[in-house]
Amino acid sequence: MMKTHKMSLKESGRMTSKGFSLLEMVIVLGIIAVILGLSIGMMTGMQDTAKYVAVDADMQKFTSKLEAYKMNAGSYPSQAQGLEALVNKPSSSPVPRRWVQLLTSIPKDPWDGDYVYKYPSSKDPRSYEIISKGPDGVEGGGDDISSLDKK
Repeated sequence: MMKTHKMSLKESGRMTSKGFSLLEMVIVLGIIAVILGLSIGMMTGMQDTAKYVAVDADMQKFTSKLEAYKMNAGSYPSQAQGLEALVNKPSSSPVPRRWVQLLTSIPKDPWDGDYVYKYPSSKDPRSYEIISKGPDGVEGGGDDISSLDKK
């Protein structure tokens, strides 16, 4: 009778493991950290882009409302009347001949600043200009956004 010898796993040089080693877990956590870091970096860039898109949308809304105001009133609001003339009927000159409330409130720009209204504008004396002071919140900085920049 032949005797068979059964080798244990340890003896055969093969070991099975029922979990992850510390090195494997560190590698997986490192990969996850890199992915999260890239995602957060990309989201920050998207937030900045979203703010500029919001300014463009506000500028388009102001443009359509100011054109409607001009059709009713006969002219654009004066610089002193500002965008507030779209919300409340101006009592200062030029008083509009016909007035309709076109906005319920004037929105802030995405950096929580007030939009600046100029009429006549500094770039075209026949037109108005709406300016967002941009991220720095200071008018005249290099990051200002004008409604006339795209015209």
